[in-house]
Amino acid sequence: MSIIKPLWVRAIIAALLGVAVTLSLAPWNYWPLGALSAASLWILWHKAKSTEILRLAWCYGLGFFGAGISWVYVSIHDHGNASVGLAGFLTLLFCALLAVLFVIMGWVYRRFLHPRPLDISHALAFTGLWVLNEWIRTWFLTGFPWVFVGYGYIDTPLAGWAPVGGVFALSFIACLLGCLWVLALTQKRLSYGIAAVGASLLAFGGGQILDNREWTQSKQSTTYVAIVQPNTPQSMKWNRRYYASILDNLGHLSERAKPGDIIIWPEAAVPRYYHNALEDLKPALARMNKQSQALISGIPFANRATQSYHNSIAVFSGGEGLYHKQRLVPFGEYVPLQSILRGLIDFFDLPMSNFSSGDARQAPLWVQNQIIAPSICYEVVYPDLVARGARRADWLLTISNDTWFGDSIGPLQHMQMAQMRALETQRYLVRGTSNGISAIVNPKGQIVNQTPQFEPAVLRGAVESRQGSTPFMQTGSTPIIVLALIALLYGRHRQAAAKT
Repeated sequence: MSIIKPLWVRAIIAALLGVAVTLSLAPWNYWPLGALSAASLWILWHKAKSTEILRLAWCYGLGFFGAGISWVYVSIHDHGNASVGLAGFLTLLFCALLAVLFVIMGWVYRRFLHPRPLDISHALAFTGLWVLNEWIRTWFLTGFPWVFVGYGYIDTPLAGWAPVGGVFALSFIACLLGCLWVLALTQKRLSYGIAAVGASLLAFGGGQILDNREWTQSKQSTTYVAIVQPNTPQSMKWNRRYYASILDNLGHLSERAKPGDIIIWPEAAVPRYYHNALEDLKPALARMNKQSQALISGIPFANRATQSYHNSIAVFSGGEGLYHKQRLVPFGEYVPLQSILRGLIDFFDLPMSNFSSGDARQAPLWVQNQIIAPSICYEVVYPDLVARGARRADWLLTISNDTWFGDSIGPLQHMQMAQMRALETQRYLVRGTSNGISAIVNPKGQIVNQTPQFEPAVLRGAVESRQGSTPFMQTGSTPIIVLALIALLYGRHRQAAAKT
């Protein structure tokens, strides 16, 4: 029986606990809140009646996604031309549907772990369930891997575990430590206190030791990049009247680059299909070739043979390569149930919302003797996808059009997730965006330099080529997911044993 009697009070508490996870991430970075939120949900479920758990789970999920992906409202309202009321309703509906993932998590908890006395095996089981919930979000219904607890720990001693087990390892450690401390404080047993202290010392101390480990090595080769941030308004981007001025702006900004630089233009920087844009880019490419510069740009690509369209990155000079985006953004790049939704509101008819996914086996980009692993926008939030590409790459490149996020927390969260990919692979990461944040990130996941948001800029800097692999690059998320499953099954086994 719960100490707090009214269910509606506990429902509000559950929603606020969900909101707390967002506060543990960029831009606030109050990292203890991530672990505290997960552990508090565990206690809330434990003290609830079996019939109440699913409702509390949905309320937690609503607060979790309502805060964590609040930037969806900006995309629908500002760029989808939906009214305030309609945009608010669609955002709420989207968050309410995603909250069902926590309902499923709550059902598993109720079915296999409730009710039983709190102990360490129970804490392990809940931690495994939490991480499995995060992992499911990377692939369920094409995936929406946003708001993972582990991202909040990128600037803590726990970050040293990322090259070993990825962001899910940080989520596992943070959630388990939170549960152990809550267990020690609520049960007031010396053994639980010792377990909490011991696990914390092991986690933070081990992370600090691992942080000093160089899993990858420098190739003693440095490349200079010039990231062009054009700050093209989304309202102008696909309007043909502005096409010439968009190219002029890109060209003028690129003149700030130095001879020999690799110039990076962001996602869909050239708002015209590749085969049509080649002629338009000849003057700019001629200037770049004279200075031994390379150009990599985001551009839409039309495969006229298959009548398919792709969101792509192309090497226009100084090398070769063409990459088609594999993980597409629902509604932004393709419309689920489009036969029903197309035409209802502008948001379901956004420009370039009919893309096809690229092949999973694509070659990396080759530019100025550098092997570059590319990803476009949303793809950088998929840990295993980036890790696979990094195995044969000297450094990582991700381009994005964060104009869709507006002045929200979206670009800051997106930047933090890109930092984690650099840390997991111990590779330099170059990030070019339309309106910020463009940045160069070192192999420790730290931003070396970045541009301000919402203004044209050119960011120039050195990128070191690296070789070798981190454990995470070799195994991906599989070991930590298996560990999470074992933890859940172990807790279930202990419950069954206790009943007998």
